[in-house]
Amino acid sequence: MNYKLLFLLSVFIYLTLSCTNKRESITPEVKSITESVYASGFIKSNKQYEVYSRFSGIIKTIFVTEGMQVKKGDPIFQLDNKDLKIATENARLASATADYKLNADKLQDAGKAIDMATKKRINDSLLYYRQKNLWSNNIGSKVELEQRELSFENAKVDLASASTNYQDLKRQLKLLSDQSKNNLEIAKLMEDDFIIRSEVDGVVYKINKEEGELTNGLEPEAVIGTDEFIIELSIDELDIVKVKKGQQVLIRMDSYKNQVFEAEIITIDPMMNIRTRSFQAEAIFTKKPGALFPNLTAEANILINTKEDALTIPRNYLINDTYVMLEGGTLQKVETGLMDYDLVEIKSGINKTTIIELPEE
Repeated sequence: MNYKLLFLLSVFIYLTLSCTNKRESITPEVKSITESVYASGFIKSNKQYEVYSRFSGIIKTIFVTEGMQVKKGDPIFQLDNKDLKIATENARLASATADYKLNADKLQDAGKAIDMATKKRINDSLLYYRQKNLWSNNIGSKVELEQRELSFENAKVDLASASTNYQDLKRQLKLLSDQSKNNLEIAKLMEDDFIIRSEVDGVVYKINKEEGELTNGLEPEAVIGTDEFIIELSIDELDIVKVKKGQQVLIRMDSYKNQVFEAEIITIDPMMNIRTRSFQAEAIFTKKPGALFPNLTAEANILINTKEDALTIPRNYLINDTYVMLEGGTLQKVETGLMDYDLVEIKSGINKTTIIELPEE
């Protein structure tokens, strides 16, 4: 009786150990498989930018509210510019004073000086040649002739000098007039720079300042962008060679749990970020959610290749990306193809009737 109990106990232990050591096994299945690249990212408005002022100052007026639609050129903020208004007014007065037309009387005086010099030259010329004729007839003295000649030469010099003065005055008045007008335009532009305007037709997504606060030109006062959205993706350097423009992207967001949206790669930045060892790419929605907001986080699967009717096995059955374990523990080398997170394509080495076992971890 004791021998019989011992035998039954031995059989029970053997069967238990046999069942415990038996590995999970499957046969390959023919399925559709899609290879994809994972990327993380976030949603941002198209043409989204941060608004900065060019000058430091106190915010006098805020013309917009968050969520407000704006057109390109619409005012967003105005800084206090009392001192600049005074400078603009001074430039306006200087421009009026130096106006070319208002200084025409100075040119008229210079023109009269030319007329007088011309008449004197003509008169001295007549007197000189008259005295010269008299001297040729032995009338008069040589001293008188030389005096007439000297007066004539001085008259020519005076006329040339008057003409030069006229042209110099004309250029100077024109230069002063143009400079004062330019200074006035510069003052107006600087005054307009104290009004910060929208650079795009879009939406005011964020206002970071209040009226009366100081802005220093180093921190953004607001965030503005269009109501169209793009997905900015970060792709690991190991995967970037697989990514091309036009590839389909499947997008998941925490804001839309259990929903998948379709997008398409539109740009790939060719410069790698050294710090993160990743590349930036952008995608646009081809099937988008009903509501989107800047800075929503997103996870993406960029579809690289798809194959129908592929012989597949779960990836956890693959050993070192090269072998599978046959029933009984023998290793079999296989050639793999496409891979996704769960499946791997088997191109050769086993067929759909081959039983393979799950290797030990």
